[in-house]
Amino acid sequence: MIDHVSIAVRDLEASARFYDAVLGAIGMTRIDTRDTTVGFGKQYSEFWINLRRDMTPVEAGSGAHICFRARSTEMVDAFHAAALVAGGSSDGAPGVRPHDGEGGYYAAFIRDLDGNRIEAVSFVALVPDAAQHEA
Repeated sequence: MIDHVSIAVRDLEASARFYDAVLGAIGMTRIDTRDTTVGFGKQYSEFWINLRRDMTPVEAGSGAHICFRARSTEMVDAFHAAALVAGGSSDGAPGVRPHDGEGGYYAAFIRDLDGNRIEAVSFVALVPDAAQHEA
């Protein structure tokens, strides 16, 4: 079981503002703010950004990939939109990903200010036709 995850960022203040908007769209808030790290979560800090001023931006295809579970497809859409407004870039517009199975995998992918690939996912309920269940 994973307790928390952290990634490196070049500009802590800019990244904290970015993640305030992006993670806020899926119900997470800033919980901890320290000199060189900021933590986000729902009840405790489960996602941390850590200042690394001397790092270079992540190249496409490398770096961290972190996925957050969202309660609805609307939250996934809001996550993606918030990232674009806050200065991130799209790495996959919101939508169902049929190649990820029949579980209704609805996801959006963004790149943060340092090039990390961040995803939000919700699972679309695949409810059988109610008429099939009538006696």
